[in-house]
Amino acid sequence: MYESHFGLREPPFGITPDTSFAYACNSHQEALNTLLVAARNGEGFMKVTGEVGTGKTLLCRRFLAALGDRFVSAYVPNPYLEPRTLMFALAEELVIELPREADQHQLLKELQRALLNFARQGRTVVVCLDEAQAMPLETLESLRLLSNLETEKRKLVQVVLFGQPELDERLAQSSVRQLRQRITFQYRMSVLTAAELEHYLAHRLRVAGYRGSRLFLPAAVRALHRASRGTPRLVNIIAHKALLLAFGEGLQQVLPRHVRGAAADTPAAARPRWRLVLLLSLVVSGIAAALFFGWPA
Repeated sequence: MYESHFGLREPPFGITPDTSFAYACNSHQEALNTLLVAARNGEGFMKVTGEVGTGKTLLCRRFLAALGDRFVSAYVPNPYLEPRTLMFALAEELVIELPREADQHQLLKELQRALLNFARQGRTVVVCLDEAQAMPLETLESLRLLSNLETEKRKLVQVVLFGQPELDERLAQSSVRQLRQRITFQYRMSVLTAAELEHYLAHRLRVAGYRGSRLFLPAAVRALHRASRGTPRLVNIIAHKALLLAFGEGLQQVLPRHVRGAAADTPAAARPRWRLVLLLSLVVSGIAAALFFGWPA
């Protein structure tokens, strides 16, 4: 809609996880480095947590893309599955034929046989489970059983759990304490700082084809950081709406009022502080009037 107006090839602030727009802020790069080191060291379980919209799915895709040919990967985007169904989902991702009538013990044996074949080929299997906070406890326990599959030298499968902070609450339950003890590497993702947001916006605009001067004025960037609290998904939503507002006025730059208008139309955005400032002003004015006129306290 506004691409030609701003000299863009494509919208710069989509909310789908697109690795071509990935910005290597400190949090994402540290998380990616941690996962790659752990995977290459043959660790069994890894865990990445972060608030909604901090880019866990994008990180997962970057991780899978960076693994290299000696790894075989399986990605399960929705692990809200019973244990048996999860086994079949993993088998499907790894192109392993499993007998449909088999019980869980037989499924594990068949998976072990297939995983051993990968190991003989010198390949390591990595399983990534997104939205892991939604996994039933019995399914988490089945993952522990899967991690028992190993040779004398190494694990046959490595598991990476990506989830919201609620995942830690699930793992704190005593019924999955054995799994919790097997998590050797973990990382907690953070939001964008104000300085990172400036570079984040410039990066995405550059990838989308923008070659002009500063598109978001410094005051607009500050307003965007306040409204989004540095959460990348919210940044994208508000920035996209702010561009629409600037386009609607025929302007070539995004002003603070555009960001505030976009934030007001975004339920998850931080509410402006003017209401609090107005309330404090009324309270102070009331106290001053009471003192001036000698009203009883």
